Amino acid sequence: MSQPELARTAEPTRAQDVSWPQDVSHTATMTIGAVISVLKAEFPAISISKVRFLEDQGLVTPQRTGSGYRKFSQADLARLRYALTQQRDHYLPLKVLKEQLDALDAGDEVLEHRAARMVTRDGALVSPSGGARINVRELAELTGTSSADVEELVRSGIIVQDRFGRFSAQCVGIVNAVQELARDGIDARHLRAMRSNADRVADLIEQVVAPMRAQSATVAKERASARASELSEASSRLYSHLVRAAIENEQV
Repeated sequence: MSQPELARTAEPTRAQDVSWPQDVSHTATMTIGAVISVLKAEFPAISISKVRFLEDQGLVTPQRTGSGYRKFSQADLARLRYALTQQRDHYLPLKVLKEQLDALDAGDEVLEHRAARMVTRDGALVSPSGGARINVRELAELTGTSSADVEELVRSGIIVQDRFGRFSAQCVGIVNAVQELARDGIDARHLRAMRSNADRVADLIEQVVAPMRAQSATVAKERASARASELSEASSRLYSHLVRAAIENEQV
């Protein structure tokens, strides 16, 4: 190695040239399997394909050995944990996650999203994650309603149980919104059309992502899941704007 090359190698990397988090080791020592093992307890659904997908989206950039194997640093692990937490707790789309990580890389502050805090009747603080499943009693406690009211919403088709009789974490928000509307006389029977519309939009989104889901590559399936989440958020924003526009038209 020439003297100039040695000098360049020895030159310390500037802090602004190091990706976030700058105060964590960037020495790549972990295999992808080791990364999965560390994250598994906090994110049970994590998989090699998920990590590869996040790499494909530019959220993390592991080093490669001469044989092409990925090697991750503690900084890479922190970036993965940050992305997975934001997806699980706040349903942030990949575009927003990439923007946030780019901002952190540049040394800018990012507004922290806080998970909704909900209290059960016995005073325990809980916040079900995006993939959580809860039963009738837990849903009633989280929303301050009765089990009978929850079961009535099931019968009316507003919320849906899986084959084990459990609900997704999204049902907490649905029941809370239903209760708020009910205080002004808008009860469940008025909301059935909204549920039907939601199902139709879900069918449209599934048609869009179905070709990706059909691919054999596991990264493609992760891409389909992420795209479905982003389209869901866009659909929600559109519906909100449509309702607001309709209300404004009524006032003209």
